[in-house]
Amino acid sequence: MKRYLINILASLDLNEIADYFASNNIEAGERFFQDFSRRCQQLANFPNLGRSYIEISPNLRGLPLDGYIIFYRILDDGIEILRVVSGRRDLPSLFDEQEP
Repeated sequence: MKRYLINILASLDLNEIADYFASNNIEAGERFFQDFSRRCQQLANFPNLGRSYIEISPNLRGLPLDGYIIFYRILDDGIEILRVVSGRRDLPSLFDEQEP
């Protein structure tokens, strides 16, 4: 089974998402994180499942999940989750100074 890594920026994103759900709807948060975990394992096994975001950054891919986008890059033995952000954000600005 291939693996997925969550980098520090994605971890911070997930903490913010968890805080939001903790304040608004814990059950929805639990469903989101269960779906997130399943989706990440699915991406690790089938990394080309997400679409390319090459217009934002080379090798950047993303897959939507409940209004958020899981941004990742393909590794030799799986994927690295780079960011998990709302699809409504200014996506190019998230990767201006970060090289995935």
